Amino acid sequence: MSVLEPSLVPVFEEVVRRNPGEAEFHQAVREVFESLAPVVAKHPQYADEEIIRRLCEPERQIIFRVPWTDDAGHVQLNRGFRVEFNSALGPYKGGLRFHPSVYLGIVKFLGFEQIFKNALTGMPIGGGKGGSDFDPKGRSNGEIMRFCQSFMTELYRHLGEHTDVPAGDIGVGGREIGYLFGQYKRITNRYESGVLTGKGLTWGGSQVRTEATGYGVVFFVDEMLRDAGDALEGKRVVVSGSGNVAIYAIEKVHQLGGVVVACSDSAGYVVDEAGIDLDLLKDIKNTRRGRMSDYADERPGARFLEGGSIWDVPCDIALPCATQNELDAGGAAALARGGCTIVAEGANMPTTPDAIRTLREAGVRFAPGKAVNAGGVATSALEMQQNASRDSWTFAHTEERLEQIMRSIHDRCLETADEYGVPGDYVAGANIAGFIHVADAMLALGHI
Repeated sequence: MSVLEPSLVPVFEEVVRRNPGEAEFHQAVREVFESLAPVVAKHPQYADEEIIRRLCEPERQIIFRVPWTDDAGHVQLNRGFRVEFNSALGPYKGGLRFHPSVYLGIVKFLGFEQIFKNALTGMPIGGGKGGSDFDPKGRSNGEIMRFCQSFMTELYRHLGEHTDVPAGDIGVGGREIGYLFGQYKRITNRYESGVLTGKGLTWGGSQVRTEATGYGVVFFVDEMLRDAGDALEGKRVVVSGSGNVAIYAIEKVHQLGGVVVACSDSAGYVVDEAGIDLDLLKDIKNTRRGRMSDYADERPGARFLEGGSIWDVPCDIALPCATQNELDAGGAAALARGGCTIVAEGANMPTTPDAIRTLREAGVRFAPGKAVNAGGVATSALEMQQNASRDSWTFAHTEERLEQIMRSIHDRCLETADEYGVPGDYVAGANIAGFIHVADAMLALGHI
């Protein structure tokens, strides 16, 4: 574990003391703090105005119960969360996650990351996150609708296009956003399109929003390769996960000439040396809501490995796109042995601190999720822009805007890393660039 700059040690200790048992939040805060030593030295005003301490305390934390009735007529009870972390740059913006693992610490870690991610996009959006420990897996459409309606019945009072604008995350796709927006509209008697993003294309959604995070990951990686005088053409790629981010990362890798040879779900992973059949994968995961084992059953030459580690598959590029802390030091060492030269995070904080250290020691270039997967929220902000102007854009135009934003984020990370004496360090570049953008806005707005 890296040593913190001495003036940040009591601040971090205070974060741990004030937020007991929230390991993911502690990890996210420390990861940012480890980059801030040159910033503290160059800009003492941030310490004088307690900017760092203030950034670590959410502006608002909302916890509420979500009662709903299942198909058997039994009342079920879940817990809902919304952490409105920082609004210095604009309305709170960040997704909703429905998954059994969700608790306050997960939501705070995601919201904290979101502050800097949103700042890196250059769009006028603050940071927030929310969700519930509800598990949509195995639930009927009716059950999911009733849960979403109950969830929004409480949350609606905290939302608004100028206040807080949620989107989707794990377990929350177009179906859930539709049910949530329908309930918001019913309660408020307002068709306020800009209050949720990730909407359907026929009722206020944006082209490319479904593909945005996955596409953005690959645009960022492509820029990393260009910076090294290389290209995606012919590269062998491993992508963990098989959800929305993973699927569209695979799609863009194939479009740019790379070959994705493995992807995964919670039960195991598939290796397909001929390259993942994207049409079959989409049919199984999006249409049938099946498992990766079904892919192997239907795809000649593919094999499914139950359990194990997808990082054992040799590759040039690895994209962890599933969930937090999925890539540990052992997996990082396996990637290095297998010839991997780039690891870029498609998920939020999927790489443990020990794994990052292992990758760096092995000379593997590493880029963090707050920069790499910012394409989703960037396109959400573009959706907000279209909603505000009652406009719609073509797929090609929106994708072009997304590509411009991602390449700009890449360049900003490297330029900032150079400026602060850590050339080539994408983690430091992303953390410092995002922090300074938010910190300067907080200074300008006073002690809020």
